[in-house]
Order: sequence, then C-alpha cells, then structure tokens
Amino acid sequence: MHRPTQQTEGAAVVRPVGMVAIIGRPNVGKSTLVNALVGERVSITSRKPQTTRDRVLGVRTDSEAQYIFVDTPGFQRRHRNALNLRMNEAVTGALKDVDAIVLVIESGGWTDADLQVLQLLPVDSGNVILAINKSDLLSERDRLLPLMADSMNRYKFRAIVPVSAEKSRQLDDLLREIRPMLPEGMLLFDEDQYTDRSARFLAAESVREKAYRLLGDELPYGIAVTIDRWDESRATTQIAATLFVEREAHRPIVIGKDGAKLREISRLARADIEQTIGNPVFLEVWVRVKRGWSDDARAMKSLGYG
Repeated sequence: MHRPTQQTEGAAVVRPVGMVAIIGRPNVGKSTLVNALVGERVSITSRKPQTTRDRVLGVRTDSEAQYIFVDTPGFQRRHRNALNLRMNEAVTGALKDVDAIVLVIESGGWTDADLQVLQLLPVDSGNVILAINKSDLLSERDRLLPLMADSMNRYKFRAIVPVSAEKSRQLDDLLREIRPMLPEGMLLFDEDQYTDRSARFLAAESVREKAYRLLGDELPYGIAVTIDRWDESRATTQIAATLFVEREAHRPIVIGKDGAKLREISRLARADIEQTIGNPVFLEVWVRVKRGWSDDARAMKSLGYG
C-alpha cells in the first residue's frame, strides 16, 4: 500500500535496509508500536488479545535507512485451536531470516507469558533489542533501572530501550539501535510504500477492528471479515464485506438493536478506509455464521487464513 499523497520515484538508492521482527506476548502493544514507527495505520489495534492474526509488514523509509517491520501475532500457549496454532507458527517463522528482533514487554515487569516468548529467542545472537513499552506510565523513572538490570540477567540483549508506543516517545532511540544491524543494500520497497498489504486487506482489518472495539467482551474471539466486492469504477468506491461469527447466537450481538451496532461498525470502518485509499467509500457489511471456523483448517483457508 502506498501513501496516496506521494508519487513513487523508483530511483536506485543504497542505504541500510533490513527486516525487523516485532515480537511479544498478546496485547503488549506490538501493533501500536509498528504503527507509530511507520507513521501509518498498518496493523489494527484493540484491547482484545490476539487482535493481529497475520504477518504484516510495515515499511519506514527515511534518509537514514529503510526499516521493514514484521508485526506478528502475540505468542501464547493457552488456547490450542487451529487459528492460534497458525498464529504461533507465524511468530516463530518471523524470527528466521530477519536482521533484527525487537522483543516488547511492558514497564510493569516480566510476566510468565513474556518468559514464554523469551524462550523463542536465539541464544547469543547479538541482534535482539528489548523495548520496554508504556514506560510513560511509571511514576518514577528510577523504577526502570531495576527492570533493565533484571532483563539483562535474563538475556544478553544488544540494547534496552524504554518507549511509549501510544505517545510515540523515544522511538528515535529505538531506530538508532536498530539501524547498525541492517545491511547496506538497495531499497526493497518504494519510498512512499508503507506496507506489503493491499487496500482490500486493510479494509477487511478495519471492519474487524471496529467490531472488536465496539463489541468489547460481548462477543468471543471468533470474528473474521472478507471483502466480497470492490468496485472503483465510480467516483465513490463501492465495497461489500461479510463479517463472520461462529455461532447463530453471536449474529444479533453484532447487528444490535434495529441494526444500530452494525451501522456504527460500518460507519467507523468506512472513515478509516476513506483515509487509507484517499477516496469516498460506500461500505456495506453483512453478518453471516460459519460454525467453528477458527478450529477448521478448510474454513480458515476460505476466510484468508491459509
């Protein structure tokens, strides 16, 4: 996906260019961090764990380097259905053939879930940075020092950088630590490109994000979205999407009284999509039931989780 306000130059440029895996437990702020580093909404975010399901690349190109961030699902062992197993495979796969790894934890300290992710790291690789997220929430900055010391005792990190993804604080420090690990080379993406994903993928993710945010704990985890029609032949882009739930009882929850909940999901998603593609959008969202799709490999593939 390109930024609609810029033109692709296509000039051959050599500078540090490389892949950076962003990993961590569920709901630690990985996607928020990637969005802040890239400066665009590459990955959706919500308070619901495991919001990110796919390997998504976020690209930041500046005068210093081209950083290709790999946003990964949160790694967990608690839920063992087919979807979670696939997402865990995406995490472990992302650690291969990358130039740098950023492990994200929160400033409150290490949890058992963090330690599970720590076990995935290569031993003595020299390319792992620890990002301590939400450091702005600490009332006293001195509380970071014991956490940093404890962290170095757990793993030989190349660097430890306190950050605030939500407030975009100390991200330059994090980039400065990543840059020396990236090899010199030709740009892998155009300078105005900020993700490898299509506008259709970003649109589907936007609908899913709004459903998560508006439904909260009312609806279990099993929501999926597909784009069924995308027509740019008119001044207004016509989009039809289907939001899948796993049980018949979930359908009225998504629709809401007199369709109010579904209309709000569509309204908020449409605003995001318009900003992404730079064009007016007419968005139509339908709700359908696909029973037990999150534990059915064939159903997952039909929904784009191949």
